[in-house]
Amino acid sequence: MSETLVFIDEAFLSKLSKYFGEGKYLKFDRIKFGENLAKKEKLICKQIFLYTSPPFQSPIPSKEEDRRKKGYDKFVNNLKKKKVIVREGRCQRLKINGKFEYNQKGVDVYLTMDLTSIPLKYPKVRRIILISSDSDFVPVIKNLKDQDVKTILYTYYEKKRDSSFSRSNDLIKSVHKYVLLKKEDFLSVLLDNKESEE
Repeated sequence: MSETLVFIDEAFLSKLSKYFGEGKYLKFDRIKFGENLAKKEKLICKQIFLYTSPPFQSPIPSKEEDRRKKGYDKFVNNLKKKKVIVREGRCQRLKINGKFEYNQKGVDVYLTMDLTSIPLKYPKVRRIILISSDSDFVPVIKNLKDQDVKTILYTYYEKKRDSSFSRSNDLIKSVHKYVLLKKEDFLSVLLDNKESEE
């Protein structure tokens, strides 16, 4: 079997886990999740990359901000110990119409940089798995295709109006193959309470 690399857009995957968890984030093993998707494609997972950003911190963090940061640090450190390559952007807070909005910054740039470097750093890899729904990656996916690297997209969308998971035709057309993620993909690798505390 050939080797593959798995690239996880954590914001997308987290949002989808909350959707499948009916408003509660599913606690699942990211490593087994990525390895299972590789197995479905009859590939061996050589490396997992995860792209995220830490939660926003005020100059003097609130108790809630502090709690979230501790949980985030634990999550990221556990992944790094298990040799997952974690790329971290930053969280920006903006006040729009009197309400705070939070946006990740720099995360897509890290993912694009790593995708671009595949032919140089992993010359034997001919297929990669991308877990995302972001059409910003279309140019780099096309560039990889020109270098004989095929992208298998694991994503999710709904055809109903006003869905928070819309389909990007550009993204779907740019990849070698796409697969819709299912709730079972998460349920098959759920963490028990003890594992999620480690």
